[in-house]
Amino acid sequence: MSTTSSPPAPARRDFLRRSALLGIAAGLGSPALAGTPASPSPIARLRSGRVAGQTEQGVHVFRGIPYGGDTAPRRFQPALLEAPWRGIRDALDYGPAAPQGGSEGPGSEDCLYLNVWTPALRDGGKRPILFYIHGGAYNNGSGSDPLYDGGNLCRRGDVVVVTVNHRLNLFGYLYLAQLGDERFADSGNVGQLDLVQALQWVRQHAAEFGGDAGNVTVFGQSGGGAKIATLMAMPAAQGLFHKAWTMSGQQVTAAGPRAASQRAQQVLDHFQGDAETLRRLPMAQLLEAVKLRDPSRVENTALYLGPVLDARNLPVHPFWPQAPAQSAGIPMVIGNTRDETRAFLGNDPKHHALSWEELPAKLEAQQYVDLLPSVVIAEYRRLYPQYTPSEVFFAATTAGRSWRGAVEELEARARQGAPTWAYQLDGYDRDGDAAALRAFHTLDIPLVFHNNAQPGSRTGSGAAMQQLSDSMSDALLALARTGDPNHAGLPRWDRYGLARRQTMVFDTPSRQMDDPRGGERRLYQQAPFIQRGTF
Repeated sequence: MSTTSSPPAPARRDFLRRSALLGIAAGLGSPALAGTPASPSPIARLRSGRVAGQTEQGVHVFRGIPYGGDTAPRRFQPALLEAPWRGIRDALDYGPAAPQGGSEGPGSEDCLYLNVWTPALRDGGKRPILFYIHGGAYNNGSGSDPLYDGGNLCRRGDVVVVTVNHRLNLFGYLYLAQLGDERFADSGNVGQLDLVQALQWVRQHAAEFGGDAGNVTVFGQSGGGAKIATLMAMPAAQGLFHKAWTMSGQQVTAAGPRAASQRAQQVLDHFQGDAETLRRLPMAQLLEAVKLRDPSRVENTALYLGPVLDARNLPVHPFWPQAPAQSAGIPMVIGNTRDETRAFLGNDPKHHALSWEELPAKLEAQQYVDLLPSVVIAEYRRLYPQYTPSEVFFAATTAGRSWRGAVEELEARARQGAPTWAYQLDGYDRDGDAAALRAFHTLDIPLVFHNNAQPGSRTGSGAAMQQLSDSMSDALLALARTGDPNHAGLPRWDRYGLARRQTMVFDTPSRQMDDPRGGERRLYQQAPFIQRGTF
C-alpha cells in the first residue's frame, strides 16, 4: 500500500469551492442564506484520512467512502486496503458501481465504496448499525439506488445506516482456482470477501460515526439476502455482524467446485485463453462473458455466477444440510413477498390473460421445478377454486422458485433452535399504477427503508401503505436494537417453529398466521429443492 496519495483533483476542488462559496455567501449576507448560518461540512476521521460529508435534514451523510483499493490490478484476488490521502477528501457523491451491464453499467473495477448516514459523529452514542447489501443477484446493482437512501431510517430510529458496493459477476465470483495458479485461489468468492472487508471497516469506524461495533445488523433484499446467507457460513465473517434480516433472498447451497470450474472453463473457451488471459482483458471485453448461456440450467438462462464451495472461504453450504453453526446465535428474520414473480413475469400482458389451455406450457417453462404441470394445476384449482389461469401461473411460479429457499432456511434454523422470525408481505397499493403486480419482488425495500416517497418506489403514498411502512421499518429497527422484531405497532410475532410455522403477514392490517400457503408448500415438497447454480 502506498504511503500517501491525494483525492482526485476535481473532488478536492469541489470541496474547496463549496467551502469558499459558503463562507463568501455568509459574509455578504446572501439573500439565499440570509438568517441561515452556513453549516460547516461534517468531517469524519478515518484510517486513511479525513472525509467531508454534508448534513441533510439533520443527518450527516458521507457518500463514496473507499474501503478498499482499486481491484483492477488484483482482478480475481482479495482486495487491498484503500490508499491513504492527504488533507480532506470529499464524500459527497456515490462511488462507481462494480462492472456490470444495464442501467448502472459499465461501472469500474475501482468500486469498493460505501455510504454512511448518521445522526452524530464521535458522541459515544453506541447506536445500532444497519448494513444494507443490495440485490441484483450476484450480477448487478449498487448501494446508490434512491430506494436505499438511509436518511429516513436513520432519523426514524436514531441508527447508523451503511450501504455498500462490491465486486459482482465474473469479477467477484468466477472460480479459477482449479484453472490457474495460486493467485486465483480465492477467485470464486472475492465478491463476498469484499463484503467482509467492508464489515471490518464498519467495525473499525463504528465509534467515529456514533455507532456500536458490537451491534451490527446486516439486511438485504434478493441477491443481498443471498449474500447474507452466505456470509453466515463464512468463517471470515464470524463476529462482524450480530443480527440479520433477509428479504426474498436465500442461499441454501453454493455452486460446487466442479460446476463452478465448468462455467469458468466456458469463459476461457469463449476468449480462447487461460486464466492469465482473463486477468489482462479489458474490463468491457471480459464483461461480455456474462451473456454466455449457463451449461447446467434447463431454463436456458445466462451464466450463473455466485459463491463457490471452495473449501477455503466457504467450507460448507450455507444452509444445507443444516443451518450454519457459527451463526446459530444470530437473531434472523427471513421474509418474502406474496407475489414475487409478478415482478419478472407480470410485465407481459399475455401473462394476465392466460387460458387453461395455455397454462401448462407456461408453467413447464417457469416454475423451475420438475413436477407435472397437470398435477400442479389440479392442486391449485383445489386449493383456490376462485383463481384464474393467470393467478395460478403467478402463484405457482412464486411457490416453485425463490419462496422454496426461504422455507428451506426457516426449517433449518428451526431445527437448530436458532432465534428466527418469518414474514410474508401481502400488502400493496390496490389503487396504484402497480396494482396488477400486487406484492411483487422488491416491494418491501422502500417499506423497510421508510422510503415510500423516493423515486422508484411503487408502494403508493396513501395512509394505509404509510402505516405498513411504519410497521415494517419499526420491526427492522426493533430487531437491530433488541434482537427481536416485535414492537407496539404489530400483533404478537412468535418465532418460527416447525409445529406451527408462525409467520407475520404484513398487510393493512398485519396479522400473524400459522403456515400461510401451507398447501402450496406441501405441493412443492414433492420435488427436491435445488438452488440455482449448485450443479
